[in-house]
Amino acid sequence: MTPTTTKAQQIWQVLGQIPCGKVVSYGQLAELAGLPGYARFAGTTLRQLPNDSALPWHRVINASGRISFPEGSPKFMVQKQRLQAEGVLFANARILMANYRWQP
Repeated sequence: MTPTTTKAQQIWQVLGQIPCGKVVSYGQLAELAGLPGYARFAGTTLRQLPNDSALPWHRVINASGRISFPEGSPKFMVQKQRLQAEGVLFANARILMANYRWQP
């Protein structure tokens, strides 16, 4: 097992714990996985998930409370719809992190 695989597994493990209706930033996901400073790695790891993954990738957003996909793109719409279905509210395309940030 390579170090990158081990780090990805750490990301996946934390990702699977994010509860419905809560979100984390890429940096927070990395930090919770024991990888402070690895926000970009967390994003890359999520991009590499298979399309049929059951992991809740949609619960990870950027640090400013926005979805990272281009607004209006198909992936943006899928992520926004999944979050809204879980009760996450948007204000001007932003999620109020104070209301929805997961604090384990």
